Amino acid sequence: MNYKLLRALCLLILISVTSTIISCKGKSANQATTTDNETAEKVSDSVFFKLSLAEWSLNRAIFSGELDPMDFAEKASKMGFTGVEYVTSFYAERIKNAENPEEEMQVILDSLKAKSEKFNVKNLLLMVDGEGDLAASDSVARNKAVEGHKKWIDAAQFLGCHSIRVNLFGSDKEEDWKKNSVDALSRLSKYAANKDINVLVENHGYLSSDADLLVNVIKEVNMENCGTLPDFGNFCLKREGGERWEAKCIEEFPRYEGVDKLMDYAKAVSAKSYTFDEEGNEELIDYKKMLQIVKDAGYTGYIGIEFEGTDISAEKGINATRDLLLKAGNQL
Repeated sequence: MNYKLLRALCLLILISVTSTIISCKGKSANQATTTDNETAEKVSDSVFFKLSLAEWSLNRAIFSGELDPMDFAEKASKMGFTGVEYVTSFYAERIKNAENPEEEMQVILDSLKAKSEKFNVKNLLLMVDGEGDLAASDSVARNKAVEGHKKWIDAAQFLGCHSIRVNLFGSDKEEDWKKNSVDALSRLSKYAANKDINVLVENHGYLSSDADLLVNVIKEVNMENCGTLPDFGNFCLKREGGERWEAKCIEEFPRYEGVDKLMDYAKAVSAKSYTFDEEGNEELIDYKKMLQIVKDAGYTGYIGIEFEGTDISAEKGINATRDLLLKAGNQL
């Protein structure tokens, strides 16, 4: 019998029971959250990693207005998570449209920090989108992108995060892409180093999903605070019609090889998930194989759950991903 697995499953049941009991006794939301977090930490103690929740997992609820992104920390805490990863685009429009964007940014940051403290979750990183293309061949556009990212480095420092996550799209010509990426990352990482913040590149499509190219870029930048955020699922190099998203993928970098290569520079990890079979396994990604790669790299930090499926609700998908990570982690 696998006693580690049995222990983890029992503790998962305990989370559900504890939440129900607390609710029935009429305790405050903050008391219930604290209990859930303590129990979740005990569950995570059975594996080599900790669990965090990526805000993108709840994108449908946020886009529909069902969930206010300002309440993300509370939502994550109630689901038993002790770490959170924010998506900046959920806040950027409000900041941009404000009469005083800088003041509005501070209002948002003050609120996010207060809520993370109230609900006892750690702010881990900011996933930065919509601030321009860091790998653009146009130097003016690239410089603007570097400057646009700096405010989120400042925000990450204020919130107590360890990193920001950036994208490298840019040119489809490898040499141009590498040169542009090294230039932007070097300048951005130099700025971030003074704030004690890491700049992490995610394999997020196009040439950034070519692990060999991305590793070469990180090596050339050669700064301690410039690294990677390997994602289990983003290894599409080309899509039909040249589309960036949605269209069918027609060329892909080998995912397990990709994660293996990127783990040498990883300071965060993203567990992407889409659909699950009747046994609770992810249908596209072998989680046990992925976690073995992560473990072999000596990584013991947070693994962020990023559910992108549409066949089931976000909450069910997030819970299924968490259950699978714990099951696979206890099998290693």
